[in-house]
Amino acid sequence: MGTIPRIGGQAVMEGVMMHHGEAWAMAVRRPDGSIAVERHPWFRLTGCALLRRPLLRGFPILIETLVNGVRCLNRSTSYAVQGETGQELKSWQLMLTLLVSLLLAVGLFVLLPHLLSMVMHWLDLGGDVDGVVFHLWDGLFKVVILLGYLVAIGFMPDIRRVFCYHGAEHKTLAAFESGGVVSADTARRFSRLHPRCGTTFLLFVLVVAVLAHTVLVPALLLVWTPESFWLKHALTVLFKLALLVPISCLSYEIILYAARMGDGVCGRCLRAPGLLLQRLTTREPDRTQLEVAIAALAAVLGPEAGDRLVVPPDVIHVPLLPRS
Repeated sequence: MGTIPRIGGQAVMEGVMMHHGEAWAMAVRRPDGSIAVERHPWFRLTGCALLRRPLLRGFPILIETLVNGVRCLNRSTSYAVQGETGQELKSWQLMLTLLVSLLLAVGLFVLLPHLLSMVMHWLDLGGDVDGVVFHLWDGLFKVVILLGYLVAIGFMPDIRRVFCYHGAEHKTLAAFESGGVVSADTARRFSRLHPRCGTTFLLFVLVVAVLAHTVLVPALLLVWTPESFWLKHALTVLFKLALLVPISCLSYEIILYAARMGDGVCGRCLRAPGLLLQRLTTREPDRTQLEVAIAALAAVLGPEAGDRLVVPPDVIHVPLLPRS
């Protein structure tokens, strides 16, 4: 048997997106029960060989994933709500959506933890930004906010269904990577947790960020510390934002390394926190949701899938619409 191709995925509204090579495919369960399937070219930033090198590829791949993910989520929502295709986001709408999403993420996971850590300093429960304790509080608040956010959205019925499709994506990929025939029955037997998951990536980013901030922020302030208290903290926040690029690059390499490690003690320990966090972002899927994930996988692989995928009969392939 040849090498199993590496495939990524994402859960969307009433469906699953799969990515392989230069394409992504989306399968969505429509209100009438049929499965609509689309296949699109992958928007790529890493066409340059330099940006595909280890320790440089993580951030461009993150941006690629965000852009393609937003496009896919937009189209899946159109199917799930209307039962028919809708127009893709225009380029400016896509950029605006990404910008708003990034600003919300920065506010929630950079500014808010920093402000809360400042409050702990004012309450004499932690030091200032040039000390270790400040960044330990900052890291703790990041983790609490992330966990609280995931738990809160998990109570929303639509998000719970997305989490079921997330589990279906993982089960289908695990069944495919095992080398056997992939059907709803065989995929059901695999775990809904997967080591190469975006949820795990987020956790690695948080951990690496805490370590990097604890070491590098005090080092920066040793070189130059503004006299103004507020300017000092503004400089620190800007420095944290600049560190997001190398932190995401390093975190990407760590998650790949953890996924490649065997089942020894070190490998299990490195993967365990991410797999544990995925219990919040995945649910056990039903048969219909597994069928959608298989349809998406078959669409993105095309002839490369061979006869290993048992595709449900109610799949409708939708031709590409011209981009506006």
